Amino acid sequence: MLQIVQFRYGDNLAYLLYGPTEALAIDGGAWQEILAFLEQNRLMLAYVTNTHRHYDHTPGDDHLLRKTKAGFLDCTAFADGEKILIDGEPVIAYRTPGHSMDSVCFHAGQNLVTGDTLFNATVGNCFTGDLKGFFDSIQRLMALPDDTRIFAGHDYVRDSLAFARHLEPDNPEIERFRQTCDPHFLFSTLAQEKTMNPYLRFNEEPILRLLQKRGLPHATEWERWQSLMAIE
Repeated sequence: MLQIVQFRYGDNLAYLLYGPTEALAIDGGAWQEILAFLEQNRLMLAYVTNTHRHYDHTPGDDHLLRKTKAGFLDCTAFADGEKILIDGEPVIAYRTPGHSMDSVCFHAGQNLVTGDTLFNATVGNCFTGDLKGFFDSIQRLMALPDDTRIFAGHDYVRDSLAFARHLEPDNPEIERFRQTCDPHFLFSTLAQEKTMNPYLRFNEEPILRLLQKRGLPHATEWERWQSLMAIE
């Protein structure tokens, strides 16, 4: 089974998925730390790729490619469900448009690298304007096993939890996650997201009451999603 390591650069988060001898870099902006980790663990960088091509996720690509023999996998060219093999273990690329048209999530075992599609306790901005496509992407991720670990593209946890608490002040799971999450290895499980992330809780009674109270459309899942995305 592949392991995962997380690196910070600013509020961005970079990742290596790796086996005994090979590694895949995802959004490798922390390229110096990644190279040091590869050397310390005697790993060969097989590929460099991205969750999407926004500039803050790509600054490490050229450095990693110049300093290793890694191949570049263009996230815009992935087929949905395409498999990348690292030491013979599959990493599955899911196309998840919404934040951007080229957004991709990478699934390996229990680990899901979500970029700016799904954050810990929130979701990304819908820069495409395609809210329905974004909703379909989120629903697809929600269908994964509850023990799936969410590794996002940024550490927005403080602000995300504050906004979730603003919408659901009586939800104890929000504070529970704040107290137990590890800022040095930041992730949540999908099960946790379903208890604290308002954008995954569109079928829960507290969210229904909230939308009713605010006079927002709430008759269907799609209406509830649109209403939640419109709240500031």
